[in-house]
Order: sequence, then structure tokens, then C-alpha cells
Amino acid sequence: MRDAFAISLWTYYEPVGSEIAPADYADAFIRHHAALRQIDLDAPHFTDRVTVALREVNDRERSPDLPDSDREFLSDTLSGLSAAISIDKGGDQLLHGEPHPGNLLSTRKGPLFVDLATCCRGPIEFDLAHSPEEVGKHYAGADHDLIHRCRALNWAMFSAWRWRRDDQMPDRDHWRVEGLNRVRAALDRCGLG
Repeated sequence: MRDAFAISLWTYYEPVGSEIAPADYADAFIRHHAALRQIDLDAPHFTDRVTVALREVNDRERSPDLPDSDREFLSDTLSGLSAAISIDKGGDQLLHGEPHPGNLLSTRKGPLFVDLATCCRGPIEFDLAHSPEEVGKHYAGADHDLIHRCRALNWAMFSAWRWRRDDQMPDRDHWRVEGLNRVRAALDRCGLG
């Protein structure tokens, strides 16, 4: 702390290459999840994030432009998938929370995850659902049906954020429509459409 400012020092890793092969991405996940299992940290459950998304969807003042049919669709999807995914909490562990490709650096030391501000607890498949689809095929022991359900849940949360009155994402109008389309496609993929 300096003059009421928190200062953190980061190690700089020079990027190499741009794309990380799915097998290397999965290997980075395996190592990352193993390391996270060694950490005793009180982190929220992923369902807490779903609860926040549901609040946005179910409150017409927070999401005034969301059509009623889409509001019902998102609400049902968020609550239904959250309940179905969280039934077995025995396999829950500390997760990155949003390990999408933008949060994985390609470095000389190999792939490294960054931006751990969204750590949460849940099944590893919740993390895997943020990565390109091919990655999960290289992660030994992953439940592929659960990955698909988590991917649909992630798209539903993404859509909920786009419909917030004060959302400022560039191309928000495009992503409002596209987000809902991706939720439907993901539900179809896991046989829930």
C-alpha cells in the first residue's frame, strides 16, 4: 500500500505466437486446475454469478428492452441449468471463472492464464466451457455433456449482461441478438432446445 493505493507487481511474459493448440490449452487447464486444488480460498460458487444474472433478467427496470418471451427464456435457462449443473457439488473446486482465449497468454514458458478476478467454485467443466470446443476433447476425465450444459449457461449469462440497461459493450445490439442465438444453439447441442 502506498498513499492509500494498492500496488501489485506483475511479471511480464513476452508473447510468442498467437494461437494455442487445443491440446496445449487443455494441458494448461490440467496444470492450472491441479494448482487451484492446492489453494484454500473462500470463493463464491458459480451459481452466485447466475443469481446476479437472474436478477438482471427478472427485473424489468434493470433490463427494460428485453422482450417478455426472451426474458422468460433466459430466466428459465439460467435457473434450470444452474440447478442441473450444481446438483453434484462433490466435484466442485476452485476455478479460474472465465478462462476464455483472451485470458490465456502464449509465452516461452507455455500457456499461462491471467485475470483471475472471477475465481469461483464449481465443476472443472464450467471452466472448460469458456474455451474453444476442441479443448475439452483433450482434457482427460471431463464430462462432455456437462461442458455443453455449462457452455449454454455461460451464453445465457453473457446474454443477460447485454440486456442490462447500463451495459456498454461495443456492438451491444448485435450481441443481444447473437447472444440469444448462441444460447439456443448451445441448448440444441446438448439436447435441451
